[in-house]
Amino acid sequence: MNLRSSLTRRELRLFRLIDRLLRLIGRIPRPAAKRIGNVLGEAAFWLDKRHRDITLQNLQVAFEQELDASHRQSLARAVYRNLGQILFEVGWSLNADWETLCRQITITGLENYQEACRRGKGVLVITAHMGNWELLPIVAKRAQLPINIVYRPLDFKPLDRFFEHTRSRYGAKLIPSRRALVKILKALRKGEAVAMLMDQNVDFYEGVWVDFFGHPACTSKAMAVIAMKTEAAVLPVFLYRQSDGFRAVFGQILTPAASTGDKQKDVEARTAQYTKVIEDGVRAEPDQWFWVHQRWKTRTFSPWPRQERSS
Repeated sequence: MNLRSSLTRRELRLFRLIDRLLRLIGRIPRPAAKRIGNVLGEAAFWLDKRHRDITLQNLQVAFEQELDASHRQSLARAVYRNLGQILFEVGWSLNADWETLCRQITITGLENYQEACRRGKGVLVITAHMGNWELLPIVAKRAQLPINIVYRPLDFKPLDRFFEHTRSRYGAKLIPSRRALVKILKALRKGEAVAMLMDQNVDFYEGVWVDFFGHPACTSKAMAVIAMKTEAAVLPVFLYRQSDGFRAVFGQILTPAASTGDKQKDVEARTAQYTKVIEDGVRAEPDQWFWVHQRWKTRTFSPWPRQERSS
């Protein structure tokens, strides 16, 4: 990556500062880093009212019938503790040698990916903001998985370039989400894998409404459309944090329902299937998902006609 051609001098200095800072905190011994991350996460929970409220509201939507308010608050605090670990772990990964990284990551279900490859039409990987998703490129390298990651660039260029660097340093190729289709199709034709984060809210013109924790959520239809066009195998991959490292889970290849002949209905059915897999993945470790995001932000309707304000 040619940083000099993509960043201004000021942005380049900020990039280097971010990189040095992350490498510095990555030198903190892991037990101490975990404790510090937990403390910072707890502090953020109490200080960040806006995102705390979003988290609690999301948890109420998802678990109102399963957890009472006190349990939902305990879960929300655990979510923040999980988030408090992420930058420490990214910093650790920048300093650790390859053998150490491999010892800290276990992989299950790799045979599912290998079977998907044998089908010969490329592999579409469903993933989500679980555990520490920033370490997924390391999983791909260890699994000898030629991965392309579709991502949404950050507005703050120095931080965006930092994550580009960390995600690509073990061979992952990055595809910006805007105008990504041509590169995705090219990667699939070469038999490579393309990973897409499918767990975030999108605007109505980008997605379809499908069930997520019992409520309609506007969800990207891109993977369903691409899967229908290419017949690529689709399977989920999630990375969970454990007490002694991380566990990458390669799920089974998803079998789509028979085509109805109605493209819109087929896209909705596939997207609903993918979203159900994500929900199951979140339910496995609910404290490790990114609940601070407004997953149900886009509404299924708007009042019409617009009501006039009373004078």
